[in-house]
Amino acid sequence: MRIRIDHSTRYAYARPARFIVQMLRLTPRSCEGQQVRDWRIETDVDARLRRGEDAFGNVVHSLYTERPTDALTIRVTGEVATVNTGGVVRRGQAERLSPIVFLRETPMTKPDAAIDDFARSIPEGATLGRMHALMGALKQDVAFEVGSTSASHTAAEAFAQKRGVCQDHAQIFIASARRMGVPARYVSGHLSRQDGQHDQDAAHAWAEAWVENLGWVGFDPANGISPTEHYVRVAVGLDARGATPIRGTSYGGGHETLTVALNVRPVQQTQQQLQSRGWP
Repeated sequence: MRIRIDHSTRYAYARPARFIVQMLRLTPRSCEGQQVRDWRIETDVDARLRRGEDAFGNVVHSLYTERPTDALTIRVTGEVATVNTGGVVRRGQAERLSPIVFLRETPMTKPDAAIDDFARSIPEGATLGRMHALMGALKQDVAFEVGSTSASHTAAEAFAQKRGVCQDHAQIFIASARRMGVPARYVSGHLSRQDGQHDQDAAHAWAEAWVENLGWVGFDPANGISPTEHYVRVAVGLDARGATPIRGTSYGGGHETLTVALNVRPVQQTQQQLQSRGWP
């Protein structure tokens, strides 16, 4: 299918920020499961935008403002053609690191005794089956509840309260899989929802686990499925912080207000329908 993405992030400052630096992981790569047909990043202020890659092979743009500004909008628009690969990340995806790297614990994914017990409760067997069982158990045990956690919550904290959002589900899955000896990583991206809800509050997140003879396989415990053609992969990391879409800092500016607008939709929608939602 063809998926259109419009993503706008606006920062407003109490007084002009002298200098703003942002690292943008907003650009997907083409691979067997997805082909990027059109993609652009724009800002509404004078800024330098330099493209590069990080250690995980993600496309990273470094943004530097040129002069003091009291507001900054980063707009991403693009179209990606996708196919269903059953969750398997096939040829064409840049892989810089050995899967063993993704056994490494981070502060965000460090398991506690409760996650250890949860991981041990998953029946023994082939890796693929165990990961599907882990995903099912996690969806059943941890409720999806917007506002129950923040971006700084760890896997252990979210698991303790048995509720969270897609970031928490992904990080709990990763912590559990690593405890089971299976390399796992965090994925940020987009989901074209099938319920007609195209305006979304935030990007989506899921996990991938390494399965011998298959490679990286995706698991979305928030929805209880492996990614399909409705998913667009953007960035991977050891945890949410390593794959966050935008991360940076400003010098001066005082209090900062953040506003995000995201629309993910099939391209078959008409221009009239899009304009009724406020998108050009």
